[in-house]
Amino acid sequence: MPEIIARTATADYPIFIQQGALDHLGERVAASCQGRRTVIVTDDQVGPLYLERVSASLKAAGFNCGEAIVPAGEGSKNPERLAFLYARFHETGLSRTDPVIALGGGVVGDLAGFAAATWLRGVPLVQVPTTLLAQVDSSVGGKTAIDLPQGKNLVGAFYQPRLVVMDPAVLHTLSRRFMADGMAEVIKYGLIGDEALLDQIEQQAYDLEWVVARCVRSKIAVVARDEKDSGERMLLNFGHTVGHAIEKATGYAAFSHGEAVAVGMVMAAAIGEKLGETDPGTGDRIRRVLEAYQLPVHADVPLQALLPAIFSDKKRLGSRIHYVLLRRPGEAFLKPMTPNELSAVLGEVWPRG
Repeated sequence: MPEIIARTATADYPIFIQQGALDHLGERVAASCQGRRTVIVTDDQVGPLYLERVSASLKAAGFNCGEAIVPAGEGSKNPERLAFLYARFHETGLSRTDPVIALGGGVVGDLAGFAAATWLRGVPLVQVPTTLLAQVDSSVGGKTAIDLPQGKNLVGAFYQPRLVVMDPAVLHTLSRRFMADGMAEVIKYGLIGDEALLDQIEQQAYDLEWVVARCVRSKIAVVARDEKDSGERMLLNFGHTVGHAIEKATGYAAFSHGEAVAVGMVMAAAIGEKLGETDPGTGDRIRRVLEAYQLPVHADVPLQALLPAIFSDKKRLGSRIHYVLLRRPGEAFLKPMTPNELSAVLGEVWPRG
């Protein structure tokens, strides 16, 4: 079984990537966790597909399994659903040695991860991502969070999983839109630091399992150097400042995360080119590759509706927002800007209806 070791200042853990890995989940969890009670957190779309299979594997390895099923979608990342998970943990008798299994996409991983980080001040977390976006990005690196009315991911914790188990076979059940959602994050990796990956994506000549492993290796290398998102790791949020604002302004309904980030990447290139920081033509290249994967390149949202969320962005340090821009495809950097400076340049590049 291909195994990648993620190393951070707080924890090292294995990441397994293999076809059919779901059927071996129980033995992997048993080898990594002392407790033999667990709660499988999933949603009402993933559950019918994989919950029975995952539960059978865990039970065969000696686990007493509880379940917690939440509605699919970003709307479940809220304090009420978090309290629901705590109640299920209590009912199952989850102790500090018993793992929480996050079976699903980024929403389930974020929500279950934060619940695991805070229940009894921390219980083992096992990430089992079932979407391309979660496999290449959100399940690795230890970011967990819920949303508030004021913005996305505003309450959370850095909490590394005990292990991550990825089964590329589950990606075959994804709709075109969900595959494109994940490809937005893959394209992001290429743009910020891996032009060879970007070339492969543009040519549409790649093996999906290779893409997952390459993105995972890229992310864990960055996280190893900056676990707590205070410098280099911010580069992984290329396109996310505007992307998160679009999600919030549209009620987390009109755009998926990857779709919103796609628009955010186009805007970041426009800002960089306007400021003379990004090679001319970069924005056109980004638009072409996004459109090739049927991802949006603009959002019909008034700029004024986005600004409050943009200014509460987590990359704001002191009085400046550290905006992620590109020098050129394959090289990203942080550009500190005041809110007034960012408002001004956004006003120049944001499409007017």
